[in-house]
Amino acid sequence: MCVPDRALVRVQDLTPEKADQLIWLRARIHTSRAKGKQCFLVLRQQQFNVQALVAVGDCASKQMVKFAANITKESIVDVEALVRKVEQKIESCSQQDVELHIERIFVISQAEPRLPLQLDDAVRPDGEGEEEGRATVNQDTKLDNRVIDLRTTTSQAIFRLQSGVCQLFRDTLTKKGFVEIQTPKIISAASEGGANVFTVSYFKTSAYLAQSPQLYKQMCICADFDKVFCVGPGKKSSHHVLPPCAAFTLVRSLRCFQTEIQTVNKQFPSEPFKFLEPTLRLEYTEAVAMLREAGVEMGDEDDLSTPNEKLLGRLVKEKYDTDFYVLDKYPLAVRPFYTMPDPNNPKYSNSYDMFMRGEEILSGAQRIHNAQLLTERAIHHQIDLEKIKAYIDSFRYGAPPHGGGGIGLERVCMLYLGLHNVRQTSMFPRDPKRLTP
Repeated sequence: MCVPDRALVRVQDLTPEKADQLIWLRARIHTSRAKGKQCFLVLRQQQFNVQALVAVGDCASKQMVKFAANITKESIVDVEALVRKVEQKIESCSQQDVELHIERIFVISQAEPRLPLQLDDAVRPDGEGEEEGRATVNQDTKLDNRVIDLRTTTSQAIFRLQSGVCQLFRDTLTKKGFVEIQTPKIISAASEGGANVFTVSYFKTSAYLAQSPQLYKQMCICADFDKVFCVGPGKKSSHHVLPPCAAFTLVRSLRCFQTEIQTVNKQFPSEPFKFLEPTLRLEYTEAVAMLREAGVEMGDEDDLSTPNEKLLGRLVKEKYDTDFYVLDKYPLAVRPFYTMPDPNNPKYSNSYDMFMRGEEILSGAQRIHNAQLLTERAIHHQIDLEKIKAYIDSFRYGAPPHGGGGIGLERVCMLYLGLHNVRQTSMFPRDPKRLTP
């Protein structure tokens, strides 16, 4: 279909100041309701919607009212309409002070009559409307039909906030003199070790999916780029590499997204996110002492299990009234081979994690910049030196002391918004049972 050029107004810009103006608008049919000689439509554009009216009169016939009423939900339409102020606010729409009186309507793209899920059901809070028999949509159904689910006001708000987070990262780091780099996604050796290693066939040999861009960032430091960061996929979630000050700047700046936060809270209510300035910093030994006092049995050099991380988050919230803190000086035994040992206590390391609502969002450390020590630590971790030869060699020609960290974008958004499943903040999530859509 050939669509003529039209100066289209955005739904979010429909305010009382546009009253009595004749405008063109392109949107989806969210709902329609025919009543006698008129049809009420709710037109939706991303997370904004407005009420529209087609009524028999000077510009609309009975046939036009019938035509509008029969347009399927989710179809895309162009309407020419007069903007009118309303006497009573339209509580069901984002644009509450105006409505549209449609004079012409064209179907640009028709949706099939049977939808895999209803958007109003998908944004209904769990348990709400059960007495009236109104449905909610489970997580698997949403993910199986992700393109439809992404149209909901909640999903639109989540991923627009996430886009803003990315921009905040870039702006903060660029202003501090960082250079954005792109690193290989397949490498010759597993960079982190552990169970999250995926082997791929690479011509006549094997390669590994990069668990993080860590090694290449360090090689760029050795190449005198001074400060670098990258935005891209990691094995656990998307990684943004940044110093602690930038992470705190991000958390503080998220308060700018009040419209998106309030939209998500309508479906998923949560306590407002709290943090201290300056950020609370605890040493690992302090955290172990707090957990032992709460009845947890663990050794000085044991790693924190997920349940213990969440318990520690609750203990910190009770004691310090903050959802955001740094845990410093982790045991060396539980950190990657390139982590710098603590010069004052070889059992510990110059490494830290950051937590939001009791869950880790960032893991960082001072990195080893001495080739001999790096070799010793790699051997200790039983890493094949031949496979990381280029990485270790980059430190043989003079490397400055440096550090860094990786932060999970999806986890930051999930925890700040008080959500409970990272799939909600992953646009097209992947897990052991899901490879599509």
